[in-house]
Amino acid sequence: MSSAAWADNSSPVGLWRNVDDVSGKPRALIRITESNGTLQGRIEKVFLAANESPTCAKCEGALKNAPVVGLVILSGLKKDGNEYTGGQILDPDNGKVYSSKISVTNGGTKLNVRGFIGVSLLGRSQVWERQQ
Repeated sequence: MSSAAWADNSSPVGLWRNVDDVSGKPRALIRITESNGTLQGRIEKVFLAANESPTCAKCEGALKNAPVVGLVILSGLKKDGNEYTGGQILDPDNGKVYSSKISVTNGGTKLNVRGFIGVSLLGRSQVWERQQ
């Protein structure tokens, strides 16, 4: 990997792998991009179990039964000090949308992702690993 790709380790822009909370196995690759100071994350690849659907069966509205690959799951995040806040995260497993915030840690190799309802204390966190 070129050093230019790692030039800004504090930026969450790049490709990240998340891991299933229960099984500990890789779940998906998510590409985070920035446009006009706002971040969004789109699923590029999923690692499905045999009984899982490649669509967002529990999503509502226009996303109902949308393919999971290509789905925007992070949106609206804006830089706020060392974090990116004010965004939303979609959980394709249950179709629910939560408030979210993220922060880059561990020298740019980890991304703390928090989804919550109301205040940040009422939610769930994951740590994603940088892939490139």
